[in-house]
Amino acid sequence: MVSRSFSISTKLNSHCPSPNSYCYLCLSCFASLTNLTTKPPSNSLKKTQNHFISLIKSCTQKPHLLQIHTHLIITSLIQDQILSLHFLSRIFRQTGYSRQVFDQMPNPNVSHYNTMIRAYSVSNSPEQGFHLYRKMRLNGIPTNPLSCSFAIKCCIRFSSFVCGLQIHARITRDGFQSDSLLMTTLMDLYSNSEKPVEACRVFDEIPQKDTVAWNVLLSCYIRNQGMRDVLCLFDNMNFEVNRCEPDNVTCLLVLQACTHLGALEFGEKVHRYIEEHGYSDAINLSNSLITMYSRCGSLDKAYGVFKGMSIRQKNVVSWSAMISGFAVNGYGREAIEAFEEMQRSGVLPDDQTVTGVLSACSHCGLVDKGMTFFGRMTKEFGIVPNIHHYGCMVDLLGRAGLLDQAYRLIKSMTVKPDSTIWRTLLGACRVQGHVTLGEQVIGHLIELKAEEAGDYVLLLNIYSSAAKWEKVKELRKFMKEKGIQTSPGSSSIELKGVLHEFVADDVTHPGKDEIYKMLDEITQQLKIAGYVAEITSELHNLTCEEKERVLSYHSEKLAIAFGILATPPGTTIRVAKNLRTCVDCHNFAKLLSEVYNRQVIIRDRTRFHHFRNGCCSCNDYW
Repeated sequence: MVSRSFSISTKLNSHCPSPNSYCYLCLSCFASLTNLTTKPPSNSLKKTQNHFISLIKSCTQKPHLLQIHTHLIITSLIQDQILSLHFLSRIFRQTGYSRQVFDQMPNPNVSHYNTMIRAYSVSNSPEQGFHLYRKMRLNGIPTNPLSCSFAIKCCIRFSSFVCGLQIHARITRDGFQSDSLLMTTLMDLYSNSEKPVEACRVFDEIPQKDTVAWNVLLSCYIRNQGMRDVLCLFDNMNFEVNRCEPDNVTCLLVLQACTHLGALEFGEKVHRYIEEHGYSDAINLSNSLITMYSRCGSLDKAYGVFKGMSIRQKNVVSWSAMISGFAVNGYGREAIEAFEEMQRSGVLPDDQTVTGVLSACSHCGLVDKGMTFFGRMTKEFGIVPNIHHYGCMVDLLGRAGLLDQAYRLIKSMTVKPDSTIWRTLLGACRVQGHVTLGEQVIGHLIELKAEEAGDYVLLLNIYSSAAKWEKVKELRKFMKEKGIQTSPGSSSIELKGVLHEFVADDVTHPGKDEIYKMLDEITQQLKIAGYVAEITSELHNLTCEEKERVLSYHSEKLAIAFGILATPPGTTIRVAKNLRTCVDCHNFAKLLSEVYNRQVIIRDRTRFHHFRNGCCSCNDYW
């Protein structure tokens, strides 16, 4: 049968040795197929070009492409610049074949080179694209902005910042800085090389900044942890001057930054922008909004977005985001109910869904359900446990005090345990006060050459909890000798779009005097209501009075006091903490929520705590 793309029903010649299919080297068969002889169908070169361009574009099978290639060679039409470019563009993703075709061209021009460099930029051998770019210059072929753009993409793919710098120098020498697409690609090079300052300089050089350029800059800051800069950039996009406005990609990027920062107010502003500009039906934006609201502790709004999506719109990402949202906010049973509803709706779970359900079991102490589900994931859903699933199980067992069982699970893993797995177990050892196993875990981290300052802090806390002060002294000495620097605990609170950050005993905030006065007043009120400092939360070798003094000014307490001071009565106070919140601060927030009739939401390193009427969503299990 003749391919429909040629729309010709001519039979094969009777002498053809391949009667059941076309042989791409049989020119008489090819002539029959295309109604051509080895001569063009007319004396008009333009008509010949158009005819072959049509054939090349309509061809869908490789044997037919080979037939066309053969005919182009035999008729010397392969030397025609236009036809050879169209043919090369049609096969460019087959880099082995396309390079052979390219190398047979007697005089390839800049477009041929660009097509081939582009092919390498999306292939498994991107370094060949850079080499071809250099060959192009050595052969005296003048490059253009497209040549440089594709060559830079090659450099990004094979992680060669030095090669990219060489191209940047050529861009400057050739005067291509006015090309927005090229400069955007150059920004991507610096972004991938963790050089956001240089990327910003390139951005400033772009004469006409379009939305794509802004989005690349936002991506650069996100990739390099400049989340607050992303929020500033979103505010500073002057639509009238730049003649561009944030699009759906912009909104996705800014929501990602809001999620990381816990910037709820800013996220709500982006949500309003999405609705005002007609992006509400975009499924990926709805999924990002669910994640953002969940990670900012606003579960009601996350669920509102989820319920607003139609059954058709809710994909596995939507369900997984909602399940994970329930989990991280301490609503484990609701997460499991959502998973069961997902199954009833006919959506199949993926590995992210399973991670969400296992995390829900972990946060709520549902050990039996977690173990059962872990067994079901392979047998029932065909999902092979990955490192994240094992991490959830280690966390589940560790929180429940089943440290030996958690350790045995790690030793039996089908994948090699990474530092995160061991770090999860180390955190459990700190909570449960298991000194011996904690020391073993540190040994495994050292073996992996993955130990961090925080790991030694956890071990310090384990020793301190067990009152092993000599070991505390030895470990502190070791850390000092090795130059191991620890990051202080910090808490932040957002007010009117501005993030205020505090550390313990902070004196840097401009309103410090009023904040400390308010915190002392709050503490007195809570003591009247029965608050007693949990001095076991302070792990330094101090007297009881000294420990109580140190606990009084933890960073989350300062942030809460600022929230009480700066917001009207009844306003929810939202605090983000970079470490696990201590027992004393947890008790403090619980009682404050009752005495001051405030809802307090604290996001610590692993979960949310929703304090209402003297109770916490974690049920004191964290």
